[in-house]
Amino acid sequence: MKIHPQIADLHGEMTAWRRDIHTHPETAFEEHRTSQLIADKLESFGIEIDKGLAGTGVVGIIQGNRPGDKAIGLRADIDALDIHEQTNKPYSSKNPGKMHACGHDGHTTMLLGAAKYLADNRDFAGKVYVIFQPAEENEGGGRVMVEQGLFDKFPMDEVYGLHNWPGMPVGHVGMRVGPLMAAYDIFRITVTGHGSHGAMPHDGIDPVLISAHIITNLQTIASRNVDPQASVVVSVTQVHGGDAYNVIPEEVELRGTVRSFSSEIQEMAETKVKKIATTIAAAHGAEATVHYERRYPPTVNAEAETHHAANVAANVVGQENVDTNVTPVMGSEDFSFMLNERPGCYIWLGAGEKTANLHSPHFDFNDEILPIGAAYWAQLVEDTLGKAG
Repeated sequence: MKIHPQIADLHGEMTAWRRDIHTHPETAFEEHRTSQLIADKLESFGIEIDKGLAGTGVVGIIQGNRPGDKAIGLRADIDALDIHEQTNKPYSSKNPGKMHACGHDGHTTMLLGAAKYLADNRDFAGKVYVIFQPAEENEGGGRVMVEQGLFDKFPMDEVYGLHNWPGMPVGHVGMRVGPLMAAYDIFRITVTGHGSHGAMPHDGIDPVLISAHIITNLQTIASRNVDPQASVVVSVTQVHGGDAYNVIPEEVELRGTVRSFSSEIQEMAETKVKKIATTIAAAHGAEATVHYERRYPPTVNAEAETHHAANVAANVVGQENVDTNVTPVMGSEDFSFMLNERPGCYIWLGAGEKTANLHSPHFDFNDEILPIGAAYWAQLVEDTLGKAG
């Protein structure tokens, strides 16, 4: 494995940074301590910074020592999740109910390590923007940064991201051209009937029964409306209604998520969710209102930049450890908003044996991969900008 000695020597220091961030997790748009830590580190490396995009976002600007007009962006997410940690690590969360359960503490640290190396070794032509993005989990901090002018304020030609991937061996890298992660939609269906005594259902219009029909029929979106060789997931994840054993409630609310890899399927799924809910309710004499929200678009890697990222990764971990045809997953990523604006590539970095799932209260980032991620970022800059000018 090709890890620059200067990055390898940072391993212990990066581990300390990562565990400090882990101990003090902050969730969407509230990452004030994390943001300040990042800003302080970057300034201590001699890097110019900009704060404030999406509230707690930080962008570092690293100018190469050689002339060149090309600029690239490297992005890390910095937020935690609303989960009560159960790892029992000495550096466990000190913020009850909040936890770095997805490895964003590690992503932040790897980009900080790369930033330190690049600030000390500016033998490249052009400019690097290190982007520390808040609120990746659910709230679309990537979208907010783009809307607030990320690419206007910091003009860049390409943008890259990565995520640690439990279950993939340490030192392995996965990617693919095209969709890698799914679009993320949510829906809320409110079924309004007419309440009645549980022993006298004929006196009312039962929203519980109607909701059951809606839940069942929503599954026909995947089984009867999408080409079997394509993919869509429609999951009802919450059912709320009723307070007593003997009362048929007036109202039931269903909530859930839809995942897909194309805008066409996304459009179809939204139309079908609305039509199924409203027509089934109407057939029973009830009413259904549907709130449907498209949270994140699919994460789609550009062809040229993905081939480039694969070559860069091979220079770090070896060609035999790079998989350029990984199977896409139905998880989502708001880095997709950045890829919609600039070509780039999102990769998965192997984190070793899956001792706990992402988003599990037992998850902990594998510090062994910190220098690998930092080395990938550094190599990406040197391979992309080294011959510019």
